[in-house]
Amino acid sequence: MSDPRKSRPGAGQPPVPGQTTATQPTGPTVTADPTETDHSGEARASAGTGARPAPHPVDESRPLLRIVLFGIQHVLVMAATPISAMFLMSATLGLGAELTVQLLSAAFVLSGVGSLIQSLGPWKFGPRLPFVMLPGGAPLILFLSIADQHGLRTATGAVILTAAFYFVVLPVFSRLLRFFPALVIGTMIVIVGVNLVKVGAVLVTGQPGTPGFADPSNLGLGMATIGFTVAFYLVFTGILRQLAVMMGLLAGTALAGVLGAIDAGSAGGGGLFSVPEPMPFGSPVFNLVAALPLMLYSLASMAEATGQTVINAEAVGKDIDARTDVPKTVRGDAFTSLLGGCFGLPLMVTSGENIGIVRVTGVRSRFVTAAAGVVLIVIGFLAPVSRAISVIPSAVVGGTAMVVFAVITVLGIQMLGRSDLDKHTSTFICAVALALGLLPILVPGVYGGFPPNVRILLESGVAVGAFVAAVLNILFHHIRPGLAARLTAARTESDR
Repeated sequence: MSDPRKSRPGAGQPPVPGQTTATQPTGPTVTADPTETDHSGEARASAGTGARPAPHPVDESRPLLRIVLFGIQHVLVMAATPISAMFLMSATLGLGAELTVQLLSAAFVLSGVGSLIQSLGPWKFGPRLPFVMLPGGAPLILFLSIADQHGLRTATGAVILTAAFYFVVLPVFSRLLRFFPALVIGTMIVIVGVNLVKVGAVLVTGQPGTPGFADPSNLGLGMATIGFTVAFYLVFTGILRQLAVMMGLLAGTALAGVLGAIDAGSAGGGGLFSVPEPMPFGSPVFNLVAALPLMLYSLASMAEATGQTVINAEAVGKDIDARTDVPKTVRGDAFTSLLGGCFGLPLMVTSGENIGIVRVTGVRSRFVTAAAGVVLIVIGFLAPVSRAISVIPSAVVGGTAMVVFAVITVLGIQMLGRSDLDKHTSTFICAVALALGLLPILVPGVYGGFPPNVRILLESGVAVGAFVAAVLNILFHHIRPGLAARLTAARTESDR
């Protein structure tokens, strides 16, 4: 393997045309542990004996049972997001039980469809990397805000308009990707990871100031789930180690059941099948002014998709060209969101959760997340399955999520380690971007006094961090060297 440092542009420098922006990881690979089985080893060995070249691990197929098991592991870790998102949406907007079930069904089905698109990459949609897609987060909050001010039909129209907006601005955004070197993306991924760890922690503790915040029993369940995961990862090898995240979550759930912390009654009742209903709120109303906050957010979403695509490629050790592969991720987001809008859902976005699972388990095949997509679609149509998953205590899911999300932070730190941080300008850029990007995460509500449309962007730590890092990178590594060169040339001319 060639030295990646020789093929990667320096910190802050635009990639050479035709050169990939993500190369093989310089750190240990995800299957470095000699006790782990790498089922691609035989195929790679045969490649050196004259047989046809072995596929990259991300493109490898595995035995069907293993693919399904690994896919279920992804689903169990991420299933709490669509469930909590739809329940929050129902509670905030006062929706009926039947409509809530339909929206939950649609959330699972569209998450599955999006995961299939991103993992399999038909035509120019999806980067063919192990990705899953989810509703929730900032897009959900914006959807609820629009629905509260203008009605649900207008909120649905805003989602559809924003999905179309992705396609309109994508060509321009693609041309700006050369200003997103490893220094910028690594900084952004660290902020993403810290934000996600906080999300997982809140699942364990609850929101500060609410009844039951930091309840010792919930903290105990969360810590026990982490302990189970560590124990399984320590004791087992091979496929069992790769399933340590799922087994830790199941062990935490079993402990919660023994302690009486599971409401099994909520898993019963209801019908067997649930079918998503198109346009559940009626015909959408298209209002550009109402959709503006969501459109502004989509710019931050594209920046986040850039970082997630690059770090996902690093996690699986695959070379990509960000200028062609990142737009595929964004197109997958846009198309899935367009479908989701037709079923009353907020914007659908690629999830960073599965990237951590990929790195922890060492299972890099994109067919695993494709299998997760199929499982999500099945869950969407089988109401009892989604109800059974919904009884897993949030503290257990949060304990699992904290471990998986922290891995994303580590991946960002690894990327920064290859960004020439020994240079003072790179250190300064990273420090300022982290300070401003982490501010709204560490101090919630800090921008509460600003106008709503401005607050939308400022409260997105990822967007702020990416913007600051990109702008400072341009100033220090593009504009400043150019000005210095011109001044030097001018002085030389005057000396002659």
